[in-house]
Amino acid sequence: MIFSLMTDRLAGGGRKLLIASAVGASMGPAHADTIAPTADIEAQNITTVRAAFDKWRADGNIFAELLAPDVVWTIHGSAPVAGTYRGVEDFVERASAPLISRLATPLVPRVHHIWADGDTVIVRFDGSATTTSGAPYRNKFVWIFLMNGAVVEAEAFLDLAAYHAVVDNNEPRSQ
Repeated sequence: MIFSLMTDRLAGGGRKLLIASAVGASMGPAHADTIAPTADIEAQNITTVRAAFDKWRADGNIFAELLAPDVVWTIHGSAPVAGTYRGVEDFVERASAPLISRLATPLVPRVHHIWADGDTVIVRFDGSATTTSGAPYRNKFVWIFLMNGAVVEAEAFLDLAAYHAVVDNNEPRSQ
């Protein structure tokens, strides 16, 4: 009796598996079509970000071409520079310029990896430069971008103590 109930259940489960397989097989081609555009977007986003970082390494402006003019950029942490900036101009003026103006040499990024998942791109990199007092500046960064052709939202993780040590202990370059 128990054996009979078990075989009936297994047979019923087998029918369910067969039906599920048939339904899944019929959905296969449609699902494949939805994967390709995502892969194309990911590849395009990685190419865009990599090109921007290559340009930055060659002493170019990463922000002009990579960021949407109305980007929302959030620096995580508890230091004074942490917070949310609205627009490229706000971000550059209040977050980037205070650091960059206290560097005697350009900040040079060294990208370790770029990952993409749909419209999200994550970049892990180190940056190094020499401050206006001659001291080295080194930091580690993780930037997370939400992209729609350009970066529309960004989250930044970095050593804010290193950032503020440069800002607080070095004079800005003369303009």
